[in-house]
Amino acid sequence: MRSICVFCGSNAGVGEAYADAARDLARVVAARGLRLVYGGGSIGLMGILAEAALGVGGQVIGVTPRKFVEREVIHAGLSELHVVETLLERKALMAELSDGFVALPGGLGTLDELFEMLTWTQLGIQRKPCALLDVSGYYARLEEFLDHAVTQRFIKPEHRSMLITDTDPAALLDRMAAAPLPDVSKWMAPGSY
Repeated sequence: MRSICVFCGSNAGVGEAYADAARDLARVVAARGLRLVYGGGSIGLMGILAEAALGVGGQVIGVTPRKFVEREVIHAGLSELHVVETLLERKALMAELSDGFVALPGGLGTLDELFEMLTWTQLGIQRKPCALLDVSGYYARLEEFLDHAVTQRFIKPEHRSMLITDTDPAALLDRMAAAPLPDVSKWMAPGSY
């Protein structure tokens, strides 16, 4: 892996645990010489993430829709900034620039981005690891829901296992790097996804 895309909130959340996790992840990514790809924001966890990576000499690439530039919520000191027209173009370019995806805590946008990347992997559009950095149990109920969806036969166990989860940024990146890429050829038969 050369680049990691991080999806996260444009809010900082309650308390310091989420901000601390964003800083820790950014520092680990930068220490490994990986490029950090993210949404380009200067606020919330997005801004904290970018500042932490840049602060230790990391390369940070932002991808953002033009309307966010016009609202002046974009980080001004990034290594690179790609401006696109739509959120769909943003996700496509983030996927192109990245070798794996991590979701820090966030809201609907974070979940949308993560699940689109996970779905693209499930369907064989890409073969890249997807992961959750679970901070203070933030994603515990989501994981319970995904397990429930497996028991109800809406998600296959092999698809559920594609989502890597850890509480430690370094361990998470290690697991992503070591994860076998899914063989999706057998999944493309009718009813297999």
